[in-house]
Amino acid sequence: MSAALSGAVDLGALKARADAARQSAASPAAAASPAAADNGSAPWIVDVTEASFQAVVEQSLQVPVVVLLGASYSPESQQLAASLTRLAQSSGGSWILARVDLEQAPRIGQAFGVQSVPTTVAVAAGQPIDAFAGPIDDAELSAWVARLLDALRDRLPGIRAGEARAGVPVAEEDVVEDPRIVAAEEAFERGDYAAAQGYYSEILASEPANELAKEGLAQARFAERAESVDPAVIAKADGALDDIDAQLAAADAQVALQQVEEAFARLVDAVRRVFGEDRDRVRQHLVGLFELFPADDPRVAAARRNLASALY
Repeated sequence: MSAALSGAVDLGALKARADAARQSAASPAAAASPAAADNGSAPWIVDVTEASFQAVVEQSLQVPVVVLLGASYSPESQQLAASLTRLAQSSGGSWILARVDLEQAPRIGQAFGVQSVPTTVAVAAGQPIDAFAGPIDDAELSAWVARLLDALRDRLPGIRAGEARAGVPVAEEDVVEDPRIVAAEEAFERGDYAAAQGYYSEILASEPANELAKEGLAQARFAERAESVDPAVIAKADGALDDIDAQLAAADAQVALQQVEEAFARLVDAVRRVFGEDRDRVRQHLVGLFELFPADDPRVAAARRNLASALY
């Protein structure tokens, strides 16, 4: 999803440094923003300004950066900041917490398209890959971070190093990378989405239950579509509800812009309006978008219920 979300935040300058950084497993603590030194806490917990934001996000080439976009006037922001800080303190630097006060750094919020505070965005390899709005309870927050690390452990070299510092046991078999997956991921990172799809499809031909290949194939297919989608298609689709192609393209554009619930709702509404082959086409496209997210994502669960209601 990282490439598909590239339009949401302008982090293109990171691309040129990605290959070199992936070959270094240096501690993120050593390269974190100097703001960390003033934080009185773990060096991977950083209070970010507009000036230091780019340097902090560059660390997402090694470990995930969890960006908390809040405001000092918001009790919910303070509550979530406290919870994330507790988690980050014991993480060993397997991820970085970047705390942003939008009153002091409003342009960061604009870059992410923040509509409410607090909003939390996960950034990996220079691009936003997941987000949620509002506070959530500690158990759910811990599970969200765990899913993030599980999804990225084989891609970002600093996660295991941080977990080792934190004393997290790592199973020996987890360290061995599947060279077929590595080849597919390298193709994806250089923007060769067709090649990535080919690698993943070959894996699934012999291992239909390979979850990494399933997820990778869905991501590569979406990234290829999203790369050519003009966000202006959203307005076009709003004015042409019977144009199926426009509705599908608009949904892709909305997912790429992190307007996930809006994209799901658009296609559920389209399912209600159309019949026959058109309905099946919209349904399949929507199910394909579901595959971009964890199965337990509440947005997916809600949209699946709405889709079932629309179909039956």
